Amino acid sequence: MSDEKGPAGESTLTVVLAGGVNLAIAIMKFVASLITGSGAMMSEAAHSVADTITEVLLLTALRRSERPPDRLHPFGYGKERYFWSLLAAVSIFASGAMFSFYEGFATIFGHEEEQSSPIVGYIVLALAFAMESVSWVQAVRQTRAEAAEENRSFGQHLRMVDDPTSKTVLFEDSAALIGLLIAFAGIGLHQLTGSQVWDGIASVCIGALLAVVAYILGRTNRGLLIGRQADPVMVRGIRDHLAAAPEIEAVVDLQTMLLGTDSVLVCTRVDFDDALGASDVEHACVRIAAELQTRFSDVTEVFIEPVPRTDPDLRASVLRRYGDLSERWNQ
Repeated sequence: MSDEKGPAGESTLTVVLAGGVNLAIAIMKFVASLITGSGAMMSEAAHSVADTITEVLLLTALRRSERPPDRLHPFGYGKERYFWSLLAAVSIFASGAMFSFYEGFATIFGHEEEQSSPIVGYIVLALAFAMESVSWVQAVRQTRAEAAEENRSFGQHLRMVDDPTSKTVLFEDSAALIGLLIAFAGIGLHQLTGSQVWDGIASVCIGALLAVVAYILGRTNRGLLIGRQADPVMVRGIRDHLAAAPEIEAVVDLQTMLLGTDSVLVCTRVDFDDALGASDVEHACVRIAAELQTRFSDVTEVFIEPVPRTDPDLRASVLRRYGDLSERWNQ
């Protein structure tokens, strides 16, 4: 939806807030890294720069995915959100993780440099933690609200979410808070021991943290881009609705795919009552499609194909894809 008070507006608020916070923090960390000479602080500056780039990509994803369907893209542009979110995951790895690894190993194996004004680093990290917490709280609040709306637990929603923007902001903000604690530890141990190795180890740990986050987000968006099925609860509900239609004797096949956030394609093959005429089947298809779109607000496209349930090739194809449907529907 495009209503600024709806999901799209909430996602935009979350992304814009995170972007503004990350840009301010990036500048603070960069200045602090120059003053303190801390490799961990420089890694954190790169981390915040990567997060800022991520927010720009996510904002692009939100705007471009809301375009209506047209002749070249009859199913709309919903998957643009997944494409740009995938680029955001790549940005986290390329801009944040790789630079942190480089800075960490350069600090560990490079010439020993004296740490200066560590108090500046502590102050900047504390301010950054407070600012990041504001963005993190907004991301958590949105994710919890979405989970409650879908009647899922917080963890289930993160696994099944079809809007990667809020998940991306939540994961990157969580990584940012953990990274700040790691940088604080690195600077503190450097000050206590006089060895910059701890500073370098902190940078490597920050790089590893960002690499893990980038992998998780990349895997999520890859699955959505390839074409993931709708929520299993919705799929079972669609199947039950079809099976309950008086004109349908059997649901032979049912396929769903996420076309974008809150947009589901439904393709089903059903065995209609042989006593029905062609006109009856046509009207039944129109009515059932409308009923599905009314009952399941995320269903935007419905295709119903009449087939005989006894066709051996079709049955073999369904079994290869799903196995024993009677067992799966009851799970």
